[in-house]
Amino acid sequence: MTTTSKHPETIALHGGNWRSDPATGAVAVPIYQTTSFQFRDTEHAANLFALKEFGNIYTRIMNPTQDAFEQRIAQLEGGVAALALGSGQAASLFAVTNICHAGDNFVSSTDLYGGTWNLFLHTMKTMGIEVRFVDPSDPENFRRATDARTRCYYAETLPNPKLAVFPIGEVAKIGRELGVPLIMDNTAAPIICRPLDHGAAVVMHSTTKYIGGHGTSIGGVLIDGGNFDWEKNAARFPMLNTPDPSYHGAVWTQAVKPLGPVAYIIKARVTLLRDIGAPVSPFNAFQFIQGLETLPLRMRAHCDNAVAVADHLSKHAKVTKVIFPGLMTGEAKRRADAYLKRGYGALMGFEIKGGKDAGRRFIDALKLLYHVANIGDARSLAIHPASTTHSQLTPEEQAKTGVSDGYIRLSIGIEHKDDIIADIDQALAAA
Repeated sequence: MTTTSKHPETIALHGGNWRSDPATGAVAVPIYQTTSFQFRDTEHAANLFALKEFGNIYTRIMNPTQDAFEQRIAQLEGGVAALALGSGQAASLFAVTNICHAGDNFVSSTDLYGGTWNLFLHTMKTMGIEVRFVDPSDPENFRRATDARTRCYYAETLPNPKLAVFPIGEVAKIGRELGVPLIMDNTAAPIICRPLDHGAAVVMHSTTKYIGGHGTSIGGVLIDGGNFDWEKNAARFPMLNTPDPSYHGAVWTQAVKPLGPVAYIIKARVTLLRDIGAPVSPFNAFQFIQGLETLPLRMRAHCDNAVAVADHLSKHAKVTKVIFPGLMTGEAKRRADAYLKRGYGALMGFEIKGGKDAGRRFIDALKLLYHVANIGDARSLAIHPASTTHSQLTPEEQAKTGVSDGYIRLSIGIEHKDDIIADIDQALAAA
């Protein structure tokens, strides 16, 4: 049975309908490593394909291990349903293309992960979908960029690498006035922020990061808030409100009503996932369940360590600037305090005296921290974004996302804070 607790520590262990395996009594969710599922009879098979019943057909579309993970993460984020995918990039793609097609546009924050920027600006352009980047420091920029063909807004809660918390409630309110849903990438802020509580309609994660937590598995997930009226704004969302020729002419807002307010997520599953084929493997879904179970405890340790490291760096003679939500001032600090209710996250950046050359020496001198292109591991990580994660952007594009030549990004892990600081200090001494 689904826990009624509101506490993430309990939901992470007991969320969703899973209690034990009905066949064996196993408490841990099994890895259902199978491609296909036996139908009871021809009527059962026909009902599944016609969406008269909901169940397992083929692991590309749905699998019991995936389902257990989806239910738990949906409850943790306060949503009604979720869809697990093979990567965070797939989740970003699905989030937008589920309601955007050729000729449409969407408005995105400029403060984005470099891979998402490239996906939106270049790959989606080849699909005929236009992205309109706006500076989120003024929420009204989203209103100004909206027209009749705007299908959604997109942003990161704690954007990497700028780390200025997005004005979720302000932009969501503008979107609700105009009939435009806000999609939030909450990868860097699980547990510490729930965007759906502030008016977002859809949340996505790269589960590769904090949700997995151990750097073993690639995945992504979409969570449907069930709180946006797609029918009220039918003219803006023809993909949900007109007959879908790829699925017997189903009108999604009508076809799934008996299941609840899940038109968005069901369409993503039975059309995009069916056709594009980007599922998470059952093994990786199992790994993400293991990560979820300790996520609240890990995020607490991540956040506590990050505060200690940021404070230390802010006093270091070789550091000219520290970028961390807890140290920001003015409107940026107000937003951090308004939306990050359980800590300021584990990401930070800093500018080192000596620029790019000093940054390279710092990275090469690290002994405890890993030099990897990832965030959210239990281990502490470091990277130079301008030459790696954001290297495919122009200098102007890098500047818009908050990357400079001398910028170092840290993802603070759960080691003892004294050991993290000691390694950073010896690397700074060598820089």
